[in-house]
Amino acid sequence: MQFNITEWLDRTAEKFPDKTAISDEYGQITFKEYRDKSKAIAAKIIETGCGPQKPVVVYMKKSAKVLVSFLAAAYSRNFYSPIDIDMPPSRVERILEILQPSVVITTADLKDRFSAICDTCSFIIYEDVDPETTDITEVNKTAASVIDTDLLYVLFTSGSTGVPKGVGIRHRSLIDYIDWVTKEFDITPEDNFASQAPFYFDNSILDIYSTLKTGAALYITPKELFSKPVELLNYLVQNNISTIFWVPTELIMVARIKALRKVDLTGTLKRVLFCGEVMPNKELNFWRQYLPDITYSNLYGPTEITDACTFYTVDREFRDEEPLPIGKPMPNTEVLVLDDNDKLITPSETGVIGELCVKGTCLAVGYYKNPEKTRAAFVQNPLNDMYEEKIYRTGDLVSYNEYGELMYNGRKDFQIKHLGHRIELGEIETAAASFDDITRNCCIYDAKHSRIVIFITAEKEILRDDFRKRMEKLVPAYMVPEKIITLDEMPLNQNGKIDRNKLKEMV
Repeated sequence: MQFNITEWLDRTAEKFPDKTAISDEYGQITFKEYRDKSKAIAAKIIETGCGPQKPVVVYMKKSAKVLVSFLAAAYSRNFYSPIDIDMPPSRVERILEILQPSVVITTADLKDRFSAICDTCSFIIYEDVDPETTDITEVNKTAASVIDTDLLYVLFTSGSTGVPKGVGIRHRSLIDYIDWVTKEFDITPEDNFASQAPFYFDNSILDIYSTLKTGAALYITPKELFSKPVELLNYLVQNNISTIFWVPTELIMVARIKALRKVDLTGTLKRVLFCGEVMPNKELNFWRQYLPDITYSNLYGPTEITDACTFYTVDREFRDEEPLPIGKPMPNTEVLVLDDNDKLITPSETGVIGELCVKGTCLAVGYYKNPEKTRAAFVQNPLNDMYEEKIYRTGDLVSYNEYGELMYNGRKDFQIKHLGHRIELGEIETAAASFDDITRNCCIYDAKHSRIVIFITAEKEILRDDFRKRMEKLVPAYMVPEKIITLDEMPLNQNGKIDRNKLKEMV
């Protein structure tokens, strides 16, 4: 029985010591180098007195170094929390207020930058750690003490009040998920993955840990290639990429400029997996036209259930205008579709919409240091009054189709999926409300054009470029509204609240 994800790296490094584990724009590392450097950094973490089960912040540019640092935190029986180097300082400060980390792993060139935000943090400089001269005796003892309910990571998602929420995932939840992924999609040491998701985004864990477990290679794809579809596909061919797990936005872009006409991926790509937002069949059909014999699978799930809880592997034809199912629950996971009265909606009730709720090992422990939000989202199963059984209310509306498959029908609140990220519109509104010259504001998601629109009333004219620059200091770039509409006054409903339906008509 396995209790600790570091066991995967130990076994893989023994079996394939000299095989490429990770390739990035700076070079490559083998599985032996991956393990040895991770353990050496873990020794430094333990020397600081950090642990057990304390936060270790990783602050670096997306690279192999980040993943080595993640494993170092795990070996030291702590949990990691990545902070993106492009994240606005104000958001970083809010995250640090929650985490209160004692250790930050970073590079020499980034230390001063992070010190300006956290002057009480203890730093481990990645390049200063030498595996050849580091004693890992304590690391091996500490790693052996890990239990499967220990936290592995905390990833921060958007919060409606402007305060990010830290989702805590345990070792056993990740092990359960990756065991399924590698078996379901038959991942082998001969596979090569092309990483798209940022490492602070939960979609990345499939790439990171599927390769770690099986000995497959992970290619960290340069970010700029995702705006150059033809070059991106050539990259896949050049590196013999067999598997991609990307947000639909990237697949859609490839389809819309018809890049597959210019680059032949036949014999290279075996699996196209996607998650994070709706994948339109119009663009998926373009992929299927040019690569008809590979596996396409739609994974669904929020960060709170370890990346995904349902899946649909495409097994029939769809018209361009048809929606794609999100399918059925993964093994060891159960989903409940509940109506407004918490009555169970069954697969025989075709087309009846309810909220998707999830139970199983996949559930997060909740939100780090946020018991109020945790209690609101992770609740007692209303169908069970005999013993404690937690379910997670996703806030997603679903229904069953005639095949008994789940269909996604949107959100029941003001949360959206945009560019693969789950975003609380309230966090954007909170940021905009902090500007003195804006009197009121309201955000709407324009699904037709896949963009965030903000309506504002202001004391003076608000220039788009100036507004964007100010917003980028408060929220990540993917949360900055693409369109600004200025109104003389906000439309109100009968309850005196902003009439969001009226605003949607104005988009």
